[in-house]
Amino acid sequence: MLTPMHSGRDVSASPLVQSGENESDGAPMPGVDADRSPTPAVQFTGVSKSFGSNQVLVDLDLAVMPGEKVTLIGPSGSGKTTVLRLAMTLEKPTSGDIKLFGESIINDDQGLPLSSRDEARIRRRCGMVFQQFNLFPHMTVLDNLVLAPRTVLKLDKEASEELAMEHLRLVGLSQKASAYPGQLSGGQQQRIAIARALALRPEILLLDEITSSLDPELAGEVLDVIRNIAHVMNITLLIVTHEMRFAREVSDRIAMFDGGRIVEQGSPEKIFGSPQSERTKTFLQSVLNH
Repeated sequence: MLTPMHSGRDVSASPLVQSGENESDGAPMPGVDADRSPTPAVQFTGVSKSFGSNQVLVDLDLAVMPGEKVTLIGPSGSGKTTVLRLAMTLEKPTSGDIKLFGESIINDDQGLPLSSRDEARIRRRCGMVFQQFNLFPHMTVLDNLVLAPRTVLKLDKEASEELAMEHLRLVGLSQKASAYPGQLSGGQQQRIAIARALALRPEILLLDEITSSLDPELAGEVLDVIRNIAHVMNITLLIVTHEMRFAREVSDRIAMFDGGRIVEQGSPEKIFGSPQSERTKTFLQSVLNH
């Protein structure tokens, strides 16, 4: 079941929410056939991306499995955010292919560019939370959350409001349903943005530097929400952050980027405890000593 933040109430589980049983009873994760290897939730194969003469990704190969929590770290400008934007189809690769649960988001089975309808259908399996909150200031918190389920999922008013309240409880802000974004702190607005992304029931959640515009106290509130989501929801997380302690706590795997390439990846224990790449070592020494 969903575990609400700062609330004594549990709420009914959505299709993406598990109670931890998969870890103990051997049941396969979503997207996993018990008789064969699982299909990656997100797979980049030979992906390069350039903006004019600036190449920001170089021949990227990266697979993220269903339910896996993967964090991308590295210096600014190393291509991390571009990875998320490509997965969300906000950018197109210069070359290579990207698949969500085995379906290309670039070309159809005949190698032709996807239709806008097919692209939208596949993209719905992803949700993304940006650095900026992007809430509609003239709408209440509840209305901000209800809009997409009604227009995209075609839910009726009652069902969409129930779904919205479920996710407001998850982020600990059900009491703010009737408030307007301007009446909330930056941390609260970002928590609302997280709830809004989850209300579309994505199987993959992309998080792009979601605490970069917040002071440390408010950032801590947001990171606590993500820790809770990582613990209680069977959802794939692909995270870009400079919060190294958070990355170490929440990740199954960490990939270190530099110059548009992955220079090293592994478990948090390996990356933080015994990094092999000199670039990883110098980057961690820099960020952990500040």
